[in-house]
Amino acid sequence: MKAWICFQDESGISQRPFVQRTWAPRGQTPVLRAPCSWKRISVSAALAYRWDGKRTSLYFDFTPGSYDANSLIAFLTKLHRHRRGRKTILIWDGLPAHKSRLMQSYLATQRHWLIVERLPAYAPDLNPVEPLWGNLKRKELANFCHEELRETVRIAKRGLQRIQHHRSLANAFLKHAKLFF
Repeated sequence: MKAWICFQDESGISQRPFVQRTWAPRGQTPVLRAPCSWKRISVSAALAYRWDGKRTSLYFDFTPGSYDANSLIAFLTKLHRHRRGRKTILIWDGLPAHKSRLMQSYLATQRHWLIVERLPAYAPDLNPVEPLWGNLKRKELANFCHEELRETVRIAKRGLQRIQHHRSLANAFLKHAKLFF
């Protein structure tokens, strides 16, 4: 079976900056001014590799608050459209929403295109999406402060689109997880 291998994960993004080391002229300490009460949004990403390793695909979506079974089902429905119904092996972690009855019922209806496998417990290093989050947070979101959450989302989308257009990054994330074609 020629199925795409798709790794999925969720992460939170907020108005609170991801503080990274930076430079400043001598004697001028850089200061980040962040809102006192900060909002957050969750992002889900699916990083797919073609069975022969010659193509990659990244799909992502945002949801207010945290992901639950309903919002993940909506994500998988959009992923199905994005993947155009191609056979996909989805590999994800043990988030409770992934194991819920509602999710299991939904997945049972999707067997025509989707096979689901779980990563071992406490093994985020096996998921290539984990270094994707690190890349996004160390580049576009590093030291970024804005009073509007939508501006943070806009910058995060720009970073995810950058990753989306560089196949070498997707392959580097796979290599970082010590997985190869």
